[in-house]
Amino acid sequence: MPVAWELQDAVADTVRPVTFAKYEQIVRNHAKPALGRLRLQTLTPAHVRGLYREKLDSGLSPSTVQYIHVTLNKALKQAVADGLIPRNVCEAVKPPRPQKREIAPLSPDQARRFLEACQGERLEALFVLAVHTGMRQGELLGLHWEDVDLEAGALRVRRALAQTNDGPVLTAPKGAKSRRRIKLTGAAVEALKRHKAAQNAERLRFGGLWEDRGLVFPNRTGRFHDLRHTCATILLSRGVHAKLVQELLGHATISITLDTYSHVLPGMDDGLADAMGMRSDSGK
Repeated sequence: MPVAWELQDAVADTVRPVTFAKYEQIVRNHAKPALGRLRLQTLTPAHVRGLYREKLDSGLSPSTVQYIHVTLNKALKQAVADGLIPRNVCEAVKPPRPQKREIAPLSPDQARRFLEACQGERLEALFVLAVHTGMRQGELLGLHWEDVDLEAGALRVRRALAQTNDGPVLTAPKGAKSRRRIKLTGAAVEALKRHKAAQNAERLRFGGLWEDRGLVFPNRTGRFHDLRHTCATILLSRGVHAKLVQELLGHATISITLDTYSHVLPGMDDGLADAMGMRSDSGK
């Protein structure tokens, strides 16, 4: 059996659609050209090691090569479970260690000026939520009005919008910790109220042409992951307990939060929504 078949089909039913799209891209662009014609039974650690070296020498980043390793390892592990091969040769190969990427959060003053510049924009509420809650981009774009309680000043993260080979789809959040309830700041609540009123006006204007499927933000928008980092950095720098920040961001473990933001941990405290207010509730 050729390696190409196993790489293409082994993980299709075991991962989320967005993850499979990434696996499929890795297989198509990197693994298949180098290993696709080999038979599973003839694949050796040397073949895999040579693939990693070739990719690194061509300028591919260590993190991408590590993702190639993750994809190969998962497929070959399944091949072992299916009795197609006696062992997973990836287990004998050490992938490159990816370099830790530096985050680039906005300072509190920059965040305040950014939100001031967004005032009156059609998607102002999107950016207010991004800065004030630290939600992931997919979580924001997958947010439904039924998940938002403006009276209670809170929302629940239940879905995420993911890009797959078949286009955007709604999926479950990234992990169990990603399903969470978030208490909103006053500024976030007011921004959502204005956004909902504007959206209702658009719905009336366009009539039967309007289609939002209950989404709070039915438009797709560009990358803004640094706003998530901005939220975490501001909270931690103001002494909010790392455990509270972990729960707000939906990190699987507190170690992820600590490893990512260890450079901005001055102490421990409470007051999540108050600290994130950044004086925005008073309009200053």
